[in-house]
Amino acid sequence: MTATTTQTAQGAGAYGVPPRADAPAGSGRTAPDAGGRRARGSSRSGFGLFGPRHGRHTLSADDLDGLTLPIGDDGVVIGVDAQGQPAVLGLNRPTPYDVVLIGGLWTAQVLALRAAATGARVAVETGRPQAWTQMMHAMGGGQNGLSVYDVGRVPPQGASAGTPVLVVRDCGMRPPRGRVVSGPWQSVLTLLPYLSPVAPRLVRQARLVGVQRISPDEAAELGRTTGLPRADVDALPTLVDGVTLWCSDRDRQYVTTQPTDAEVGLLGTPRRMD
Repeated sequence: MTATTTQTAQGAGAYGVPPRADAPAGSGRTAPDAGGRRARGSSRSGFGLFGPRHGRHTLSADDLDGLTLPIGDDGVVIGVDAQGQPAVLGLNRPTPYDVVLIGGLWTAQVLALRAAATGARVAVETGRPQAWTQMMHAMGGGQNGLSVYDVGRVPPQGASAGTPVLVVRDCGMRPPRGRVVSGPWQSVLTLLPYLSPVAPRLVRQARLVGVQRISPDEAAELGRTTGLPRADVDALPTLVDGVTLWCSDRDRQYVTTQPTDAEVGLLGTPRRMD
């Protein structure tokens, strides 16, 4: 047996296929296959035997549309829209993303819980830590994705594609400028209980704004700041608990946040006031 044939047989055995016993000694070539064709041993050296032969799989151009797959957004399910379809908020992004929620603590906490459930780390900056302590303990005392810090004391989070971060700023009516800002894979959610004097600036800087029930005067002011249609301005004072109007540059959507049984057990039922 020549060196080439020996190498081929050893290579075949190395991949779990026994060497061919019917290969003629000293030929330097493998035996012809069933179709009468000879395989060149030198080109297959070290790669074992040829596999089975199959006909090509082809698809006509008219059948390509049948391969289309429905792919939705990737993120946190924040509720259902007016048609009863899931509303998804993509918080984990490679670019800075700022969200302002003018609403209740309950909704912010549900968003934090669900963000943590998707694998994000949640850092809460708050002036009322007692409102978040129960939730933190229920999630493992800060070891399972949620940590609570005093205002101005949030350390750098080291966000990355593998460990995205959501910073929740629950700092009252006039939140100070945060030391930890939005960045790649780190989104910031600022909670405002009402339309405060700093709200217009924060709303203009935000990529997404959520508004729950507010007074008619607040709704009129917000309408002037954001250019909301008159129908939405009139609807804001009438929104029921758990409903949020989410507004971006190109879209507006009413979303009803429906809690799970575990969320009700931990946070209670939806409410606008705390």
